[in-house]
Amino acid sequence: MHLNELAEGGGEWLRGTGPESDIVISSRIRIARNLSDFPFIRKASDADKKQIESAVEQAVKSVSQWKDHVSYVNVNELADLDRQFLIERQLISRELAECNGVRSVAIDHDEKFSVMVNEEDHIRIQVMQSGLDLFEAWKQIDWIDDCIEEHVQYAFHKSLGYLTACPTNVGTGLRVSVMLHLPALVMTREVDKVFRSLHKINLAVRGLYGEGSEAMGDFYQISNQITLGKSELELVQQVNDVIPVMIEYEQKARDFLARESQQELKDRVSRAYGILSTAQTISSEETMHLLSSVRMGVNMGLIDLDIPTLNRLFIHTQPAHLQKMHGAALDIADRNIQRASYLQQELRNHKN
Repeated sequence: MHLNELAEGGGEWLRGTGPESDIVISSRIRIARNLSDFPFIRKASDADKKQIESAVEQAVKSVSQWKDHVSYVNVNELADLDRQFLIERQLISRELAECNGVRSVAIDHDEKFSVMVNEEDHIRIQVMQSGLDLFEAWKQIDWIDDCIEEHVQYAFHKSLGYLTACPTNVGTGLRVSVMLHLPALVMTREVDKVFRSLHKINLAVRGLYGEGSEAMGDFYQISNQITLGKSELELVQQVNDVIPVMIEYEQKARDFLARESQQELKDRVSRAYGILSTAQTISSEETMHLLSSVRMGVNMGLIDLDIPTLNRLFIHTQPAHLQKMHGAALDIADRNIQRASYLQQELRNHKN
């Protein structure tokens, strides 16, 4: 698999065809695991990291079902642009891209899962499903975890559960998250009140690229904060129970805007589409903001544009994707020009 081939597609998390996909972008489950024979990454030597990486690579390549469907990538050998591309694709974390020493990632060709090696923990497995589909994501990651564990020994304590580098991950090592598009709650200024209620039940709110990232394009990730003291299925159920409430809040906010501020809403969507269609230069941040308004307009029947196409524009206008598709590195000013040109072309093609 070549990364250039990935650049042309959209990825599982932006496919836009799963349950409740007008508001729920994707469901993701991540588990942290460490090998029992080695110290945690922060204490591991270069030799340790190399042995860990070798053991996980062998485990991945031993799964017969993955023979022609999973590629193993040495992150050390990637250029900075390719690492940023995989971050934008949500196939690796920023931590894996920026850390030192031997590190790698196994990537499913359908982009439904990836296995990061030598990030904060020895192994980070993540599975992504389009829309609200947490139990299918859990089913898949449980199977992947079992496949790898057949070939390596995990660090496990009979009382504490799986041992991890960060105490907040001890126990199941499970992080359940759902990415939501909440433009109406932002517009009605209700979003902070909703998020405060989530914090009271130990759910965290993060930006588009997870911990430490900002909310871009009104995308937010809702996830559990505690992994100890509950089973995996209980953690999945906890997040799954909250998301329909979030969907209802966002839908009520959209109904309010359609009822009380219809002209303002139509103007906002039309202006956003007009700028995206005609701008000669445009930043990534402004593009995300405008695409968010257009996406809401599509889901509310205000504009004729299909969601998979729109979702693809979200990812293809990110800096690394833009440069990968252009075939050369671009400075910020040239990226802004190239981004505007790309948007004009894509929206024109869709209109035709």
